[in-house]
Amino acid sequence: MNKILLVDGNSMLNRAFYGLPDLTTSDGRHTNAVLGFLNIVLKVVDEIGATNMCVAFDVKEKTFRHEMFGEYKGTRKPMPEELREQLPLIKEVLHSMNVRTIERPGYEADDILGTLSRKAFDLGYRVVVLSGDRDLLQLATKDIMIKIPKTKAGKTVVNDYFDAQVKEEYGVDPVTFIDLKGLMGDKSDNIPGVPGIGEKSAAKLLQSYGSMEGIYEHIDELKPGRMKENLVENKELAFMSKELATIKLDCELDIDLNETVINELYNENSYKIFADLELKSLLGRFSKDRKCEIFKPGYRLVKEYDEAMEVIRLAKKEKKAGFAYIGSKDTLLGCTVTVESMTYIIQVINFITDTMLFDMFDDMLDNSVAIKCMNLKELLYTHEFEESDKVFDCGLAAYLLNPLKEAYEYHELAELYAGVTCESARELLDKDKISDGSFDLEKHLVYFGLLSYVPYLIGDTLEERLHETGMSELYKDIEVPCVYALYDMEKNGIRVDASMLEEYGRKLTERIDELTKEIYSLAGEEFNINSTRQLGELLFEKLGLKSGKKTKTGYSTSVEVLEKIKDEHPVIPLILEYRQLTKLNSTYVEGMSAYIREDGRIHGKFNQTVTATGRISSTEPNLQNIPTRFPLGREIRKVFVPEEGYVLLDADYSQIELRVLAHMSNDPTLIEAYNSDSDIHSVTAAEVFDVPLSEVTGDLRRKAKAVNFGIVYGISSFGLGQDLDISRKEAEGYIEKYFATYTGLKAFLDSCVSEAKERGYSTTMYGRRRPIPELTSSNFMTRSFGERAAMNSPIQGTAADIIKLAMINVDRMLKEKKLKSKLVLQVHDELMIETKLEEKDVVWEILVKGMTEAAALKVPLIVDVNSGNSWYDAK
Repeated sequence: MNKILLVDGNSMLNRAFYGLPDLTTSDGRHTNAVLGFLNIVLKVVDEIGATNMCVAFDVKEKTFRHEMFGEYKGTRKPMPEELREQLPLIKEVLHSMNVRTIERPGYEADDILGTLSRKAFDLGYRVVVLSGDRDLLQLATKDIMIKIPKTKAGKTVVNDYFDAQVKEEYGVDPVTFIDLKGLMGDKSDNIPGVPGIGEKSAAKLLQSYGSMEGIYEHIDELKPGRMKENLVENKELAFMSKELATIKLDCELDIDLNETVINELYNENSYKIFADLELKSLLGRFSKDRKCEIFKPGYRLVKEYDEAMEVIRLAKKEKKAGFAYIGSKDTLLGCTVTVESMTYIIQVINFITDTMLFDMFDDMLDNSVAIKCMNLKELLYTHEFEESDKVFDCGLAAYLLNPLKEAYEYHELAELYAGVTCESARELLDKDKISDGSFDLEKHLVYFGLLSYVPYLIGDTLEERLHETGMSELYKDIEVPCVYALYDMEKNGIRVDASMLEEYGRKLTERIDELTKEIYSLAGEEFNINSTRQLGELLFEKLGLKSGKKTKTGYSTSVEVLEKIKDEHPVIPLILEYRQLTKLNSTYVEGMSAYIREDGRIHGKFNQTVTATGRISSTEPNLQNIPTRFPLGREIRKVFVPEEGYVLLDADYSQIELRVLAHMSNDPTLIEAYNSDSDIHSVTAAEVFDVPLSEVTGDLRRKAKAVNFGIVYGISSFGLGQDLDISRKEAEGYIEKYFATYTGLKAFLDSCVSEAKERGYSTTMYGRRRPIPELTSSNFMTRSFGERAAMNSPIQGTAADIIKLAMINVDRMLKEKKLKSKLVLQVHDELMIETKLEEKDVVWEILVKGMTEAAALKVPLIVDVNSGNSWYDAK
């Protein structure tokens, strides 16, 4: 039997919008309602085995109900803009999936669904109606099911109603449910009902008298009182309300149910729209349904020497080629090269050596072949070659064009920049199947082919987009050279004294044990310190601290909460220290040990395409987040040491972000302070706190420092008040005085926000773009975050660009002078060189020159350089 699913489009979209957090694509389009709608509708399609589907939508025109009652739905709030923009999106998505939609002027979606439910039933269909509006329960019969999603314990559950379930829950059958709505009214639709009558009293009356008509036929039997008076006085209102609540079952609709047959939901067009809207969680459905056309590159597997030589000769003559190595330098399996839209997978076998493939790549560069790849750093790990502007990194270019994405996989970029649908690495390289022995060679060859075919296909388009967005120079002069510097840094690694790390771990464990005993003693009992629930109960119930706020999951014991109340009980500072040390032990002692290689060094990863502002991030392990706030935490830097005969030189920019702010804002006072080599925090303290410069205390300077850096990050008076433990009003006064002192800053920061709102993105001094979709949100907190990002991104992003230029300068000079000293670490505004002792003076000069000359600002770039036999000593 055919099963038709009838969907209340507006109701389900509205429910999804409020049920999911705000989600946006990287270019700022809101998608939470679309995603939520599809999640639940497709789940129901699968559950019931629907053969047909139709989605009904309301039309923004008056209906017959408005003619009856002018205030019908008059109390509804306007649709949020973030939801409104998703209405055409969901229709576009449904049309791409070949789903029939319907809307008619003069009717509501409820009326359309009611009519279709009866028409479908009469034609022999099994009918299921999906809506978030319980008004549609009146459509339930013993054969027609109404599905109503509800949120229960934070999860969405769908309740199924035939007529029996409606009567069981509401005490009346579906037809009488209309009378129930007429009596009690409906605030959401502004149906008045009878004043003073709620759901329970209405249900009781209907159970006694059967219908609204029955109630009024026996009105004299009702006990005297307010309810009877209201019924008598509002009889016309009651019947009008019933009519307003009644769903029409006989709308004139020109629709043939054959048009509702589900046919190729997952096709090429719908895949493109899903991918464009970045609905990644739904893309897996397409791999199960091959009605969607999946692209596979034309390829040849080359295993013979003569054929390989012919391909190599062909590749060297081409203007451009896609290229990727397969495997690594230690175990090279081959390479894949795409020329003239044909892909050749050359296997290292039968006299085809890795040296041949390395030479082939070098010859292509020598012959000025434009080589397109997915990841330049991966190429370098297989085969080192000198910097070349002939190698184009598609992943890096895609990051610049959209730095908000989580990853830059070939299949997503092929869809985005060439409109080609291809399978992902996860789909082609099924690890479960490999582990159980079923190895699909064809899929692996397709994967290898795509590694060179996709960059060949999209490389030119990406280059054009970089040019159109004004980021070509940023890509060529900063990002690409940075790849080579980061590769050198990863290859060099940083030496770790494993025995010292082990000793440090013992020291941490001893202190953790001491803290545990002290905490138990002060608490008066033993408990699980790592348990949020147990800790919350101890602090806010047993010890009676008054600052705890209980939520559904218990008391919050976050660092922010504990920091605010650390003076309320001596156990809290100990708990804070305990947390810091246990995290330090697990993350940096136990975690870092696993990354020490046979050469005694950690070769971490420095990621170039992760942060939205352009800053470098560090993983495996994260060496940029070594704790520095407490003495024992800082001591871990002692385990990072140079080789014998070497010393560590550490260079750190002084207040680079404030200097960038001075330059970009062109504020005369800030520029003068830096050019006269004044202590900027003391200058700020003197102005903001109205004291002579000579009387600025350490505490006032500390507060001024918080104001200075807070302004860079768009801090609010509330945030500054929390940081300085002062009232919001006092913090407002500090901020006002700050802007009165540095008059150019407010205008600059305001312009950053206004320009970002107008363009949808902020820019750095070097043209780097950071999209800020949050600026268009109707949610105040989200919009405020966007405004802070708009203020900070140009500053932080420019500082990130400058440190990259500095790193490039330093790495190049070390190579040019053929020094043995090596770049080993970059931590935000800091560079570290493992320096040969006899090269120390030269490297010192390189660091100062490379960093101070990285950018020409209106204020000097100052670098602090220190040396030592450990990272700890060099700081």
